[in-house]
Amino acid sequence: MSVKPSRIIEFSTLPATCAYLKDRQMRMEYKFIEDCPTNLSQSLVERGWRRFGEYYSRPNCASCNLCLSLRIQAYAYRFSKSAKRTIRKNSNTRFLIQKPTLTKSHLALYEKYHKHMEAKKGWKHYHLSANSYYELYVAGAMEFGKEVLYFVDNKLVGVDLIDFFEDGISSIYFFYDPDYAHLSLGRFSIYQQILIAQINKLPYIYLGYFVEDCESLNYKANYKPFEILQGDPHLDQTSIWAENSL
Repeated sequence: MSVKPSRIIEFSTLPATCAYLKDRQMRMEYKFIEDCPTNLSQSLVERGWRRFGEYYSRPNCASCNLCLSLRIQAYAYRFSKSAKRTIRKNSNTRFLIQKPTLTKSHLALYEKYHKHMEAKKGWKHYHLSANSYYELYVAGAMEFGKEVLYFVDNKLVGVDLIDFFEDGISSIYFFYDPDYAHLSLGRFSIYQQILIAQINKLPYIYLGYFVEDCESLNYKANYKPFEILQGDPHLDQTSIWAENSL
């Protein structure tokens, strides 16, 4: 017997300045899903939805379709010389996979990373309380949500939030200590996801949205081969992904 969520609430935001392209308007549609079962979460991710806590969202913009859902073909991925160098650089980096947690170290690292990105890339930075962090990254994990903690000399230097499904890993969010930028921890975390997927015979890494003119998102096309979701399928429609279709 299939498991059903306790509650689903659907809503949309009013149009607002796009978070990715400042000259455009964005409108998001949401599903708040309490006790979301794994099969439903996977079906949503396959159709372009992103999970943060118990909220699933995707763009629903009237005159723009530049946010493209991208997934890496982990089963076909071959590590380049550059990727292997990054992996070797992190030979002393230890990682631990567990259920998402909330500690003072998590909050301090999150704050440090976002202050750095505010100065480096002009990101808007809002102080995140413990309750807000819990709602974004701990709540809603159910049995499929995990965090990968990265340590150097027993110091927490990176937190990678991911979901495990039958067909792959959904990459939710990663933040790291900018003092360790020389280790290329962002790339290393994706390489680790790919390795974990390959070891567990999971075919895909769902990387979220690719936006060609957004510096914070266009790097995703570097991880080839990849596929792009076609259109915005509903749950009762088949999701169609086209290989390297940019």
